[in-house]
Amino acid sequence: MTSLPLVVITGASSGIGAATARAFSAAGHPLLLIARRLAPMQALGLPDAELAEADVTDTAAVAAAIARAEERFGPVDLLVNNAGLMALSTVAEQDPALVQEQFDVNCVALVKNSQLVLPGMQDRRHGTIVNIGSIAGKQLYENHVVYNGTKYAVHAMTEGLRRENAAHGVRVLLVAPGMVDTALLSNTGEGDVLDGYREYKQSIGGGLVPDDIARAILAAYQLPQHVSFREIVVAPTSQDA
Repeated sequence: MTSLPLVVITGASSGIGAATARAFSAAGHPLLLIARRLAPMQALGLPDAELAEADVTDTAAVAAAIARAEERFGPVDLLVNNAGLMALSTVAEQDPALVQEQFDVNCVALVKNSQLVLPGMQDRRHGTIVNIGSIAGKQLYENHVVYNGTKYAVHAMTEGLRRENAAHGVRVLLVAPGMVDTALLSNTGEGDVLDGYREYKQSIGGGLVPDDIARAILAAYQLPQHVSFREIVVAPTSQDA
């Protein structure tokens, strides 16, 4: 059994989640990877990894997976709330189901899954929660109203959680990526909105790659427990918006 503590990553089947899994595995950590798709997590081929095929909004399934992983590897020392959903549209044209789902995945699940690990971290006076926000949680973008709302909420809740847990010695920090080349656009239908996003992305060189964000998360976590970055905004140098 590895001597390094357990790291839990949601949305671990692709993009930033998969890159973060690779980075922490390379650093020697055991992992609990959670995502709706099992096959891509298996394809990562990482050692000392518990895999959970679960929707991040299914709190009972996430709790069961954490219990299995903790029995195998010991208590969770890092939770990366990475699972996210982005569906771009004007509000008038937005599918109401996607409005609800974006808040459920990006906000509600983040809080409920944090509740699963916070009591143990507080008791041990050690642990870190990293919430993946977005530059869209700092400024408004066209066709992003609902997504903007979820990420502004993530930023506010992260700061609130940080303040609540400071006296317990538990770190809660925000990583807010700018433009990153991931599959996040898969819930935005073809049309002018998607075309405009792609054109801007192309104009700045395609954005960052998920490994760029994973390195930032790992660097923040590897600081001594008494040191916290609190907030990291990671964006392409060429991104002006």
